[in-house]
Amino acid sequence: MAASSGKSVLFVCLGNICRSPIAEAVFRKMATDAGVVDKWVIDSGATTDWNTGSSPDARGLACLRTHGIETKHRARQVTKEDFMTFDYILCMDESNLSDLKKKANSVKNSKAKIELLGSYDPEKQLIIKDPYYGHEEDFENVYEQCVRCCKVFLENNS
Repeated sequence: MAASSGKSVLFVCLGNICRSPIAEAVFRKMATDAGVVDKWVIDSGATTDWNTGSSPDARGLACLRTHGIETKHRARQVTKEDFMTFDYILCMDESNLSDLKKKANSVKNSKAKIELLGSYDPEKQLIIKDPYYGHEEDFENVYEQCVRCCKVFLENNS
């Protein structure tokens, strides 16, 4: 549930086991390091229900650990309530964006601003590609993109 005071962000990808839990963990660490984590509700979710209850991909967890970040996240599907309670829903690619906009249209009191997380990338890499069928370096690329995007997003919302 989003906090009444402060801000809220939900990171979204297809299955909530690769990209969005990395983005969530990266943003949580940045907000913690900046001393503002208590002003934020931070979560992540999936456009599908394929992995509900699962831990993030082991390669993603290993990548986060390499950078000193831990997460206890369990995959969940985005709900109608998310559109009413979160200020921002930041997703990874056009397919996520299209799915989320369709869902938002079926929610009466949708207040969430739905955007591509990559729209905050100073290197202008708009799409954060799904590393699931890739290798460790693909997870590292996702991590680096999330760091760049989350940094700008946090600066814009401080």
